[in-house]
Amino acid sequence: MSTRSEHQTVPLSVLLKRELLNERIECPELVHGQGSQSKKGEDYTLIKTECQRVVGDGVSTYSVFGLFDGHNGSAAAIYSKENLLSNVLNAIPSDLNRDEWVAALPRALVAGFVKTDKDFQERAQTSGTTVTFVIIEGWTITVASVGDSRCILEPAEGGIYYLSADHRLDCNEEERDRITASGGEVGRLNTGGGAEIGPLRCWPGGLCLSRSIGDMDVGEFIVPVPYVKQVKLSTAGGRLIISSDGVWDALTAEAALDCCRGMPPDAAAAQIVKEALHAKGLRDDTTCIVIDISPPEKLAAPLPHAKKQGKGVFKSMFRRKSSESSSQIDKEYIEPDMVEELFEDGSAMLSERLDTKYPLCNMFKLFMCAVCQVEMKPGEGISIHSGSSNPGKLRPWDGPFLCSSCQEKKEAMEGKRLSGDSSGSD
Repeated sequence: MSTRSEHQTVPLSVLLKRELLNERIECPELVHGQGSQSKKGEDYTLIKTECQRVVGDGVSTYSVFGLFDGHNGSAAAIYSKENLLSNVLNAIPSDLNRDEWVAALPRALVAGFVKTDKDFQERAQTSGTTVTFVIIEGWTITVASVGDSRCILEPAEGGIYYLSADHRLDCNEEERDRITASGGEVGRLNTGGGAEIGPLRCWPGGLCLSRSIGDMDVGEFIVPVPYVKQVKLSTAGGRLIISSDGVWDALTAEAALDCCRGMPPDAAAAQIVKEALHAKGLRDDTTCIVIDISPPEKLAAPLPHAKKQGKGVFKSMFRRKSSESSSQIDKEYIEPDMVEELFEDGSAMLSERLDTKYPLCNMFKLFMCAVCQVEMKPGEGISIHSGSSNPGKLRPWDGPFLCSSCQEKKEAMEGKRLSGDSSGSD
């Protein structure tokens, strides 16, 4: 499925030779399908396959899949679909090699989500959207999410892995505590006489989510900072399902996978939507994207024997990346026996998500805002650690830095300034 041969300056034979020398397959086959049933017309998807970027000694490809479930109108979902990817890519330095680019994605996704939210709110529209955003580069899957759409993975070896977080207030006590600590209130709808109904909501506004893009009328403690998870599949591959809450309100992850087993992705996505509607009817926009990730057909290794489930399945399939993971394997393929966890962070604090503990010294240029990428004059930037309550290594004169507008946004999200205290830039 690779289009590398279309790149005139780097022959395919050269790239294949590099891959064989590294003793690994870098480009799996991706086949995707999509299914949906609309009720409000507020679900939008973004699918970009075979995106190319030039690296120092060749070209690298990646694919992007996004699901945007809007509420209170579709404006935020449409804006995010049109702008989020470019905001993420603009937050990544241009001179990184392939491994560095993949490692830079989690931080760039945080910056891209916050910038997209900030720019949309400047339009003074009250719409909001959940986002589940997936970037696949080689065998590495990076997922960033806000809201209650979800992404699950079933690797070829078996098991189910949740690559997104659910930011519904009903099921996330940590997020409820964060919102109340930031000045918001959490409670159910009061119908009078002390009777409360429905899900837990954030007040003012009544949103039942703790994170989203948009929703400027709710309060800035509803933050756009995404939960990010990055994993590396074995060369046996697997299946991804990205769906809006219209699916997950009706089906468990197991039911979604079982109902479409053996089907190609396009039929699988349609079947999942059909099963969800059969279970609960069309109560909400219901959208599903299914992606099969598998070895290239001509180079495919034999499927491994079925692994026994249960004993240490989570411990063995999720482990930290070793710097020696590929160099010491004298086989044509990495042993297809596990999913490797590379990164996971769900903190809502920008000072934690954009700190300096990172192997790339040029991740944030000294005179460029770490969120919006605007250039600043010397002395204009405000350290991401400014006002930090954590002493020690976090010094206020250490970067990365924010422009004044993004610093105001950060303070509002952390409850240090109410969203109504400043007008204009936010």
